[in-house]
Amino acid sequence: MKSLMKNCNQCGKCCIKYGDGDLAATQEEIDLWELFNPDIFEYVRGSEIWFDPESGERLTRCPFLELVPTKDTKAQAKYTCSIYLDRPEDCRHYPSLINEMVRDECEMIEVVDLQDTKKAQRKLDLLMKDSRPSSYS
Repeated sequence: MKSLMKNCNQCGKCCIKYGDGDLAATQEEIDLWELFNPDIFEYVRGSEIWFDPESGERLTRCPFLELVPTKDTKAQAKYTCSIYLDRPEDCRHYPSLINEMVRDECEMIEVVDLQDTKKAQRKLDLLMKDSRPSSYS
């Protein structure tokens, strides 16, 4: 049976789940934001990300996750990342494991993927190869 993992449908579940303090940014990313993206850097406190620039309080949601406007009130909500090209590595590497996708209710997974998780993992690794560091295995 062939793995049919779907393309991302922009449901936002991963960003909503991990965007409230469960994400980290490398010092290199933070330094680059400070130099080239002050609009992102203003949400950094020390070495942690996603703090309100005015109150200094940790945000409960990534400030760069945006709902895609639609006129169809019955359509499933779709989300976009306004810093997609400059997003943290944690975001770039997700999803990394089939079990993680199941736990997070990722909508890319098909029932057939759950019948052969090793094959599905190979498919996921292939899909994500350009988003992961070369040292990832």
